[in-house]
Amino acid sequence: MLTKARALAAGQLAKAAGVNLETIRYYETIGLMPAPPRTPGGHRVYDDVHVRRLAFIRRGRELGFSLEEVRALLILNDPRQGSCAEVKDIAAMHLTEVRRKLADLTRLESILAASVASCTSEPLASCPVLDMLEL
Repeated sequence: MLTKARALAAGQLAKAAGVNLETIRYYETIGLMPAPPRTPGGHRVYDDVHVRRLAFIRRGRELGFSLEEVRALLILNDPRQGSCAEVKDIAAMHLTEVRRKLADLTRLESILAASVASCTSEPLASCPVLDMLEL
């Protein structure tokens, strides 16, 4: 049984997908979101397909995928356009980058923890945190 697609204004789309209006316009400008049809009065009209696509983009960005990676994943999300192996390659490259960032954050945590631990809280003492920032 087919159901009638709901028509959404831009503000409703933004709310349904959990983004702000400017984000929708930006994604349309860079081609991540297709241009929606317009009413005779010129208002954009979105539907559930737009909601799902925008939610996909938002979630990809939340997971740290770049806009170009999201663009590639959107193409590969069409069963006629690619394979799971191609998606795996993109995800594996992203995983490598995430692991590099985690290693950097671990080093940063160690440096900050050592600096905070060596603070004496005395007014005239040299402050290790400030000293670290002056390097």
